[in-house]
Amino acid sequence: MSDATPSEPGPDFAAMTRDIAEVPAVEVIVTVAVNLMSAAAVKLGLTEEGDAHKDLDEARKLVHALAGLLDAGATEISSFHAAPLRDGLKSLQLAFREASLVPDEPGQGPGEKYTGPVYG
Repeated sequence: MSDATPSEPGPDFAAMTRDIAEVPAVEVIVTVAVNLMSAAAVKLGLTEEGDAHKDLDEARKLVHALAGLLDAGATEISSFHAAPLRDGLKSLQLAFREASLVPDEPGQGPGEKYTGPVYG
């Protein structure tokens, strides 16, 4: 006989699988894009805490990943969803350019291989 209390049950993976199966692909893509945008904004120092979490190397990776996702998924999510995400991406790219001590050449900034050059 043991004095150990029963451990908490783990996550219900069957329920999680059923839940994700009901989510349309457009919603998944948009949610991932918004998460990438939010993380990039934090790493660019655009939040209330400002420079506390600023990390341009991390921001570059997130902006680049967002651009790749939007480039690949734009035809799948319709312009209704893609247009505001592209606007947000461009804003992040401009913020990156402004935050950089030595800005990238036009066309060489994060995600610009997918979007083309971004000028500030």
